[in-house]
Amino acid sequence: MAQIFRPRANTIVRIVLIGLLLLPFLAIGIGMAYVRSPYLTLQEVPLAQPVPFSHQHHVGGLGIDCRYCHITVEFTEFAGLPATEVCMTCHSQLWTQAQLLEPVRDSLRDGIPIRWNRVHDLPDFVYFNHSAHVNNGVGCVSCHGRVDQMPLTWKAESLQMSWCLDCHRNPGPRLRPPEYIYDLDWRPPRNRQILAEQLLEFYGVHVGQLTDCSICHR
Repeated sequence: MAQIFRPRANTIVRIVLIGLLLLPFLAIGIGMAYVRSPYLTLQEVPLAQPVPFSHQHHVGGLGIDCRYCHITVEFTEFAGLPATEVCMTCHSQLWTQAQLLEPVRDSLRDGIPIRWNRVHDLPDFVYFNHSAHVNNGVGCVSCHGRVDQMPLTWKAESLQMSWCLDCHRNPGPRLRPPEYIYDLDWRPPRNRQILAEQLLEFYGVHVGQLTDCSICHR
Protein backbone atom coordinates (compact mmCIF):
# COMPACT_ATOMS: atom_id res chain seq x y z
CA MET A 1 0.00 0.00 0.00
CA ALA A 2 1.44 3.35 -1.04
CA GLN A 3 2.15 5.89 1.71
CA ILE A 4 0.16 9.10 1.11
CA PHE A 5 1.90 11.36 3.62
CA ARG A 6 5.59 11.69 4.20
CA PRO A 7 6.95 10.92 7.71
CA ARG A 8 7.53 14.60 8.44
CA ALA A 9 3.79 15.27 8.08
CA ASN A 10 3.31 14.12 11.67
CA THR A 11 5.78 16.74 12.85
CA ILE A 12 4.04 19.46 10.85
CA VAL A 13 0.66 18.48 12.31
CA ARG A 14 2.05 18.60 15.85
CA ILE A 15 3.54 22.06 15.24
CA VAL A 16 0.23 23.33 13.82
CA LEU A 17 -1.73 21.96 16.79
CA ILE A 18 0.68 23.46 19.30
CA GLY A 19 0.50 26.76 17.42
CA LEU A 20 -3.30 26.75 17.60
CA LEU A 21 -3.13 26.10 21.34
CA LEU A 22 -0.68 28.95 21.87
CA LEU A 23 -2.47 31.39 19.59
CA PRO A 24 -4.98 32.65 22.24
CA PHE A 25 -2.16 33.29 24.72
CA LEU A 26 -0.17 35.10 22.05
CA ALA A 27 -3.19 37.24 21.19
CA ILE A 28 -3.71 38.11 24.87
CA GLY A 29 -0.03 39.01 25.23
CA ILE A 30 -0.11 41.26 22.17
CA GLY A 31 -3.30 42.91 23.43
CA MET A 32 -1.81 43.60 26.86
CA ALA A 33 1.34 45.03 25.31
CA TYR A 34 -0.75 47.25 23.04
CA VAL A 35 -2.90 48.78 25.79
CA ARG A 36 0.26 49.59 27.75
CA SER A 37 2.19 50.98 24.80
CA PRO A 38 2.84 54.72 24.28
CA TYR A 39 0.93 54.38 21.01
CA LEU A 40 -2.27 54.08 23.05
CA THR A 41 -1.40 55.79 26.36
CA LEU A 42 0.59 58.64 24.71
CA GLN A 43 3.03 58.33 27.61
CA GLU A 44 6.14 60.50 27.06
CA VAL A 45 4.67 61.85 23.82
CA PRO A 46 4.60 65.69 23.74
CA LEU A 47 1.31 67.07 22.45
CA ALA A 48 1.14 70.03 20.11
CA GLN A 49 -0.45 73.09 21.71
CA PRO A 50 -1.81 76.37 20.33
CA VAL A 51 1.06 78.03 22.23
CA PRO A 52 4.31 76.09 22.83
CA PHE A 53 4.30 76.65 26.58
CA SER A 54 7.49 75.44 28.28
CA HIS A 55 7.33 74.28 31.88
CA GLN A 56 11.09 73.90 31.67
CA HIS A 57 11.43 77.65 31.14
CA HIS A 58 8.67 78.87 33.46
CA VAL A 59 9.07 76.37 36.32
CA GLY A 60 12.65 75.18 36.02
CA GLY A 61 14.15 78.44 34.79
CA LEU A 62 12.01 81.14 36.40
CA GLY A 63 10.93 79.15 39.46
CA ILE A 64 7.20 79.85 39.10
CA ASP A 65 5.19 77.87 41.65
CA CYS A 66 2.63 75.37 40.30
CA ARG A 67 -0.16 77.17 42.13
CA TYR A 68 0.44 80.44 40.30
CA CYS A 69 -1.14 78.95 37.17
CA HIS A 70 -3.08 76.01 38.60
CA ILE A 71 -4.88 78.08 41.19
CA THR A 72 -7.59 75.60 42.23
CA VAL A 73 -5.38 72.55 42.76
CA GLU A 74 -5.63 72.77 46.57
CA PHE A 75 -9.39 73.33 46.75
CA THR A 76 -11.17 71.46 43.96
CA GLU A 77 -11.09 68.33 41.84
CA PHE A 78 -9.67 70.19 38.85
CA ALA A 79 -6.25 71.82 39.10
CA GLY A 80 -7.35 74.61 36.79
CA LEU A 81 -5.73 76.14 33.72
CA PRO A 82 -4.44 79.70 33.78
CA ALA A 83 -6.70 82.37 32.39
CA THR A 84 -5.26 84.48 29.60
CA GLU A 85 -5.03 87.37 32.07
CA VAL A 86 -2.59 85.33 34.16
CA CYS A 87 -0.31 84.86 31.15
CA MET A 88 -0.56 88.53 30.27
CA THR A 89 0.46 89.57 33.76
CA CYS A 90 4.01 89.05 32.54
CA HIS A 91 3.63 89.08 28.79
CA SER A 92 2.08 92.51 28.65
CA GLN A 93 5.63 93.61 29.52
CA LEU A 94 7.79 90.77 28.21
CA TRP A 95 7.96 89.37 24.68
CA THR A 96 5.12 91.69 23.72
CA GLN A 97 5.69 91.27 19.98
CA ALA A 98 6.70 87.61 19.92
CA GLN A 99 4.91 85.77 17.11
CA LEU A 100 4.47 82.57 19.11
CA LEU A 101 2.46 84.53 21.71
CA GLU A 102 0.03 85.89 19.14
CA PRO A 103 -2.70 83.41 20.21
CA VAL A 104 -2.41 84.71 23.77
CA ARG A 105 -2.84 88.33 22.66
CA ASP A 106 -5.74 87.31 20.40
CA SER A 107 -7.38 85.55 23.33
CA LEU A 108 -7.15 88.64 25.51
CA ARG A 109 -8.41 90.93 22.77
CA ASP A 110 -11.32 88.72 21.72
CA GLY A 111 -12.23 87.41 25.17
CA ILE A 112 -12.05 83.80 23.95
CA PRO A 113 -10.09 81.33 26.14
CA ILE A 114 -7.23 79.42 24.58
CA ARG A 115 -8.23 75.81 23.79
CA TRP A 116 -5.37 73.77 25.22
CA ASN A 117 -5.03 70.09 24.35
CA ARG A 118 -5.44 67.89 27.43
CA VAL A 119 -2.24 66.01 28.25
CA HIS A 120 -3.65 64.18 31.28
CA ASP A 121 -7.17 63.12 30.36
CA LEU A 122 -8.82 60.40 32.43
CA PRO A 123 -11.92 58.53 31.20
CA ASP A 124 -15.27 59.95 32.24
CA PHE A 125 -15.94 56.96 34.50
CA VAL A 126 -12.89 57.77 36.65
CA TYR A 127 -13.23 60.19 39.56
CA PHE A 128 -10.04 62.04 40.46
CA ASN A 129 -9.69 64.88 42.95
CA HIS A 130 -6.51 66.97 42.89
CA SER A 131 -7.15 68.56 46.26
CA ALA A 132 -7.57 65.15 47.94
CA HIS A 133 -4.12 64.18 46.75
CA VAL A 134 -2.04 67.32 47.29
CA ASN A 135 -3.59 67.86 50.73
CA ASN A 136 -2.70 64.32 51.74
CA GLY A 137 0.96 64.19 50.86
CA VAL A 138 1.03 63.38 47.14
CA GLY A 139 3.43 65.67 45.28
CA CYS A 140 2.79 66.94 41.78
CA VAL A 141 5.83 65.10 40.48
CA SER A 142 4.36 61.74 41.51
CA CYS A 143 1.83 61.90 38.67
CA HIS A 144 3.12 64.60 36.35
CA GLY A 145 6.84 63.87 36.48
CA ARG A 146 9.58 66.47 36.27
CA VAL A 147 7.63 69.09 34.35
CA ASP A 148 10.44 71.52 35.16
CA GLN A 149 12.51 69.56 32.64
CA MET A 150 9.87 69.44 29.89
CA PRO A 151 10.19 71.93 27.01
CA LEU A 152 6.73 70.73 25.95
CA THR A 153 4.51 68.89 28.40
CA TRP A 154 4.02 65.15 28.05
CA LYS A 155 2.37 62.45 30.14
CA ALA A 156 5.04 61.08 32.46
CA GLU A 157 2.96 58.11 33.65
CA SER A 158 0.41 55.91 31.92
CA LEU A 159 -2.40 56.84 34.39
CA GLN A 160 -3.86 53.40 33.84
CA MET A 161 -5.77 51.62 36.59
CA SER A 162 -2.90 49.29 37.48
CA TRP A 163 -0.59 52.25 37.96
CA CYS A 164 -3.08 54.02 40.25
CA LEU A 165 -3.64 50.86 42.28
CA ASP A 166 0.10 50.41 42.84
CA CYS A 167 0.03 53.67 44.78
CA HIS A 168 -3.30 53.08 46.50
CA ARG A 169 -2.15 49.71 47.81
CA ASN A 170 1.06 51.15 49.25
CA PRO A 171 0.85 54.95 49.44
CA GLY A 172 3.31 55.48 52.30
CA PRO A 173 6.56 55.53 50.30
CA ARG A 174 5.04 58.02 47.86
CA LEU A 175 3.96 60.58 50.45
CA ARG A 176 5.96 63.65 51.38
CA PRO A 177 5.78 66.39 54.03
CA PRO A 178 3.34 69.22 53.18
CA GLU A 179 6.11 71.77 52.63
CA TYR A 180 7.51 69.66 49.78
CA ILE A 181 4.31 68.93 47.83
CA TYR A 182 5.24 71.40 45.08
CA ASP A 183 9.01 70.88 45.27
CA LEU A 184 9.78 68.91 42.12
CA ASP A 185 13.37 68.24 43.18
CA TRP A 186 12.64 66.86 46.66
CA ARG A 187 14.34 63.60 47.59
CA PRO A 188 13.21 61.43 50.52
CA PRO A 189 15.66 60.69 53.35
CA ARG A 190 17.33 57.33 53.76
CA ASN A 191 14.91 56.25 56.49
CA ARG A 192 12.09 56.24 53.94
CA GLN A 193 9.97 53.62 55.66
CA ILE A 194 10.04 55.45 58.98
CA LEU A 195 8.97 58.67 57.27
CA ALA A 196 6.26 56.79 55.35
CA GLU A 197 4.71 55.50 58.56
CA GLN A 198 4.87 58.95 60.14
CA LEU A 199 3.21 60.57 57.12
CA LEU A 200 0.45 57.97 56.94
CA GLU A 201 -0.41 58.82 60.54
CA PHE A 202 0.03 62.57 59.99
CA TYR A 203 -2.37 62.68 57.03
CA GLY A 204 -4.74 60.11 58.53
CA VAL A 205 -4.57 57.87 55.48
CA HIS A 206 -6.52 54.60 55.86
CA VAL A 207 -4.84 52.29 53.38
CA GLY A 208 -7.51 49.60 53.55
CA GLN A 209 -10.11 51.95 52.06
CA LEU A 210 -8.04 53.20 49.14
CA THR A 211 -8.78 50.19 46.96
CA ASP A 212 -12.55 50.37 47.38
CA CYS A 213 -14.20 50.69 43.97
CA SER A 214 -16.13 53.78 45.07
CA ILE A 215 -12.91 55.71 45.65
CA CYS A 216 -12.34 56.13 41.90
CA HIS A 217 -15.66 55.05 40.38
CA ARG A 218 -18.67 57.05 41.58
